Amino acid sequence: MALTNAKPPIGIYIHIPFCRSKCEYCDFCSFVPNNISVIEHYTDSLILQMEDWSEKCKNRRVDSVYIGGGTPTYLDPKHICRILNALYDNFKVPRSAEISIECNPATADFKSLRKLRAAGINRLSIGLQSANENELRALGRTHTFKQFCETFENARRAGFDNINVDIMYGIPEQTEKSFAYTLSEVTKLSPEHISLYALKIEDGTPFALKKDSLRLPDDDAVYEMYVNAVKYLETRGYERYEISNFAKRGSACLHNLRYWHCDEYLGLGASASSYFDGERFTTTRDIRKYIDGIEIIDSDIDIVVERDRINSAASMDEYVMLGMRLEEGVSVKDFEERFGEPFADKYGKQLDEYVEDGFVIADGESYRFTTAGMFVSNYILAGILDLGQKD
Repeated sequence: MALTNAKPPIGIYIHIPFCRSKCEYCDFCSFVPNNISVIEHYTDSLILQMEDWSEKCKNRRVDSVYIGGGTPTYLDPKHICRILNALYDNFKVPRSAEISIECNPATADFKSLRKLRAAGINRLSIGLQSANENELRALGRTHTFKQFCETFENARRAGFDNINVDIMYGIPEQTEKSFAYTLSEVTKLSPEHISLYALKIEDGTPFALKKDSLRLPDDDAVYEMYVNAVKYLETRGYERYEISNFAKRGSACLHNLRYWHCDEYLGLGASASSYFDGERFTTTRDIRKYIDGIEIIDSDIDIVVERDRINSAASMDEYVMLGMRLEEGVSVKDFEERFGEPFADKYGKQLDEYVEDGFVIADGESYRFTTAGMFVSNYILAGILDLGQKD
């Protein structure tokens, strides 16, 4: 008989910070290792970190696991299998759990994909970005579109029936026509899920240093790319369920939905963030500090660099910020049940002007963005959340 007071399930994120080469737009915690020993030590540290958390999570079921990077498939499958075996040993991971891994087409062949599938990974996220060779070169990608197609076919042969493809828009040398070509070529393959991300030039990246010389589409073209993509993908059977994510019915990413619903998750590895037991905390991006802090017995190195206890006001703002990313938006009933305060009293007045301008829909049951609102959601939410009264 199930316990009525059982705690809700959690998700686990595992960060693999290694890549074959660094893309010019990337500011994630990733680097090219100079020897195999750092990969082995990092794998050992991930396993030790799992053992450290095992007791605290003994009463929590894990219903989603996401292995991201970096490029997780840069690792030899034997390292991924070691990590997965430790995961199964230290946490309650049912066979029904969604277990995802990110993949670069240049780092996965049929043999390795078959090993990953046999180890229990049941969802593959392939980073394509573009079907146009000139755009791939401009991004600094290490694969071709042909390699992507071969990887996709190999993944199907290996038994993956839940595949996501990452695509970018607003990238150097891209046009509305070339972007439409990418969408057409990807949908011909019929993946279960498509993630559609706008290029954001981050400080400290090679793109930031040469921003003025990049041949980027203008703002109007980028807007048209997004709007047209939403319409096109709908005709191909992909429902938008979040600003950047589209899925065939029943194929939404359960792990990412956990973030947007403000459900709990544990992050393992360098730079990984967690939301656990009412607290948010983030691990250091320094790989050496992360490894030493875990491997050295009685070390005084604290691998956590940020730690915040979530209060009610911060929780409300975060719930709105993440919930409004979803196609369903924020349910006014769920908000009041969760926080004991009417949504309209807290945020309604600020959102009214955006309702009038056609960026937000308010129907009495929820507040949610229109397509135009989703495109400028960061701007709208920044203003709304700054205006929200704090405790």
